Amino acid sequence: MSISIRVSEKESKLIKKYAELNGTTVSEVMRQAILSKIEDEFDIFLYEQAYKEYEENPKTYTIEEAKKILDF
Repeated sequence: MSISIRVSEKESKLIKKYAELNGTTVSEVMRQAILSKIEDEFDIFLYEQAYKEYEENPKTYTIEEAKKILDF
């Protein structure tokens, strides 16, 4: 699948130089940047959910207790 984006000439030069310095393609730089952004936002979402759950039930466990619960 192909996706197009518009960037300024200055941004284009920066992206191309970055790709060149890292021995990769512009497509790969853009793909990695987009996926990294999505992963970061998903991590934040999961953190916020976990924190809400913690606020509702602030019970914590020691490592030994967690190992026992998880049968390690």
